[in-house]
Amino acid sequence: MSTAEAGTGRTLTTDIPARLDRLPWSRWHWTIVIGLGTVWILDGLEVTVVGNIASRLSEPGSGLHISSGQVTGVAAALYVAGACLGALFWGRLTDRFGRKHLFMITLAVYLAATALTAVSWEAWWFFLFRFLTGFGIGGEYAAINSAIDELIPADYRGRVDLIINGSFWLGAVGGSLLSIVALDTGLLAKDVGWRLTFALGTVLALVILLVRRHVPESPRWLLIHGRDREAEEIVSGIERRVEEERGEPLPAAEGELEIHQRKSVSFLEIARTVFGRYRRRAVLGFSLFIGQAFLYNAITFGFGAILTTFFDVPSGHTGYYFAVIAVGNFCGPLLLGKLFDTVGRRVMISSTYLLSGLLLFGTAWLFDRGSLSAGTLTACWCVVLFFASAGASSAYLTVSEIFPMETRAMSIAFFYALGTAAGGISGPLLFADLTGTGRVGDTVLAFCIGAALMCAAGLVAAFLAVRAERRSLEDVARPLTAVAGRAKAAAQGTRPGSQGRGPTAPPAASRP
Repeated sequence: MSTAEAGTGRTLTTDIPARLDRLPWSRWHWTIVIGLGTVWILDGLEVTVVGNIASRLSEPGSGLHISSGQVTGVAAALYVAGACLGALFWGRLTDRFGRKHLFMITLAVYLAATALTAVSWEAWWFFLFRFLTGFGIGGEYAAINSAIDELIPADYRGRVDLIINGSFWLGAVGGSLLSIVALDTGLLAKDVGWRLTFALGTVLALVILLVRRHVPESPRWLLIHGRDREAEEIVSGIERRVEEERGEPLPAAEGELEIHQRKSVSFLEIARTVFGRYRRRAVLGFSLFIGQAFLYNAITFGFGAILTTFFDVPSGHTGYYFAVIAVGNFCGPLLLGKLFDTVGRRVMISSTYLLSGLLLFGTAWLFDRGSLSAGTLTACWCVVLFFASAGASSAYLTVSEIFPMETRAMSIAFFYALGTAAGGISGPLLFADLTGTGRVGDTVLAFCIGAALMCAAGLVAAFLAVRAERRSLEDVARPLTAVAGRAKAAAQGTRPGSQGRGPTAPPAASRP
């Protein structure tokens, strides 16, 4: 690494990105997955539990004067609003002050808000801390996805990112089963069971917070902010640990990057970069997030109501059905994730979106004909969501790797906020009217809207998706601080097979 004074900052030539990308998979990378990725399990647990215990909260003796509609309506909307605002607020701070500071702070906000939700005694208290819980979770998406993509080697970035985001559905499975226990008054009193579910989320968050202390700041972020000595110390320490684990020296890294260090990048420059220089990529990000948001609301919004209205499933049993489709959701990223790194982003993103959309059209046709039972409808949804979940998780992967380093967290935050608002606000408003009428034709229309938008996003991806597989982040989108005409692709050293042997599918440690 060499530096030279240039203007108000320093010009630095570094091979740190190439050194990170050429690392073989190691125990240290598992630490990153566990420390950063497991928070999506908490998100899935939160969202699912609240939906499933809504009826209990509205009953006399629950300890809260609140209606079921307020839980699934007002509280859910506030959680979504908090997530959207939190993503934008924390995302900007993540780009400015670093990944580690923010992923510690946002998890602490989540932990405190969840703990305070558990001791709610009035509806307004419950609403306030649902908003703040979402505010913390929204910030997690920007800080965590940024850190993961910047610390995971290029050969494994796609599958790891997909599986971690898909782990939301592990939390959904746990939330579905946990709510069954919480609703059993033979085990827990009405005013105790629901509180314990939130308390459990607090305990899990505290454990993650303790593990997360050992996750370092992103060396890539340190480099562009004039802290290259810290970046060098972190990367050298990682290399020593990996060499000790393997018992042999690492191969030499290939590729250097020359950057002009800056303390910060203005919001205006970020906007010009994302919507000016990379406008085609912005269109891609919009399409992927809107498509997956509406598909998930076409299927999962009013899920219990569809089962009870059309198939006479008891309301207390809908959690079992939801647990089944949640398993299908997680299996998609788990089993297909590796293909995003080998077959490639464009083929896999477009095909998962198109397949899920076409399969949902088929499900709508069978539902309209009256050919489905509660079990076969759930089976159809499992197949649809197997592909849709991989596609939805790839939306988060895409916006986290196709924009420059300095805009990464803010880009994730912006597209996440857009997708969450579309899926969590406008989606329910639309689909509530359609699925709530009790008419088969209206529910079929809801399915078809979600399917059509998913197919449209798949077609956009077929033309605009970026071939980012096994390429350095600096090669996919050159940093704004890179010296014009002097950036050398760090990905030169990340050829297929250059990193030794790693896991084919690292387990979760999202949510679409």
